[in-house]
This record gives sequence, structure tokens and C-alpha cells, in this order.
Amino acid sequence: MKLRTKARVAALQTLFELDLTDHPMGEVLELRSVDNELNDTQRDFALVLIRGVHENTTILDNLISEHAPEWPLDQIAVIDRNILRMALWEVAFYGKTPLKVGINEAVELGKLFGTDSSPRFINGVLGSLAESLDEIRNSYKTMGD
Repeated sequence: MKLRTKARVAALQTLFELDLTDHPMGEVLELRSVDNELNDTQRDFALVLIRGVHENTTILDNLISEHAPEWPLDQIAVIDRNILRMALWEVAFYGKTPLKVGINEAVELGKLFGTDSSPRFINGVLGSLAESLDEIRNSYKTMGD
């Protein structure tokens, strides 16, 4: 498994647990880091992803809702919702991950952790979001100013 992919797996597992419990973020990430045998660089990248998603959940959820209107957010599987949040944050807000890489990684996570329909659903929503990526990036920059 690629180095960043392992970090994304740990980040996804952490976000999934945080979405369902009130466990402390640091403790959850530490456990996932040990479980996934992350080195310091991978752990740091996972933490960047987790914090980015955690701090921007409302914005991410609104964007997902806009681009998947036939799927109310509370009806999207928890794992799929977190894969979408993470991929969207990584390609639109973090800005250091190419769009194709972000989508491919998200689809692969969907294959690993989701249902049979997860990869197609994730690909469709992210494809729709990709069409508005410049607009999303610009509005996020404006909010940060």
C-alpha cells in the first residue's frame, strides 16, 4: 500500500469513529496509527487530513449536499460521507493533491470500506464537485481571508 494511502486509511478510520462517538481525536488517531503501522510522516499527513475535515465539516457537508441533492446527507452511509469529506477537503482546500489522485484514492477507499455501490457513488459525487472545483476553491479562500 502506498505511503499516503496508509495515512488516508488511518484518517478515514479516525473520522469514521469521530463521526459516531465523542472519543478524543488524538487518542483515536494514536490507536489508528498503531493499527496501521504509520511512520511519523504518515501520521502527520493523517492528522492534517483529520483536522482539515473536522474543522470544515459544515462547509464540506453543504458542498456535498449541493452536488448530491438526491441523497440527503443523513442517508449517505457514514463511511461514504467521510470519504467524500476527506477527498473534497484534500483536493479543494488542502490544494496539494491533484484532482485525479484525490478521486482515485477516494474510490479505492470506497472499494475497501464501503458497499458494492460506494465506488460508483463516490466517483459520481466527486465528479460533480470537480466541475465546480475552481469556484469552491475561490469561495474557500474568501472565507479564510
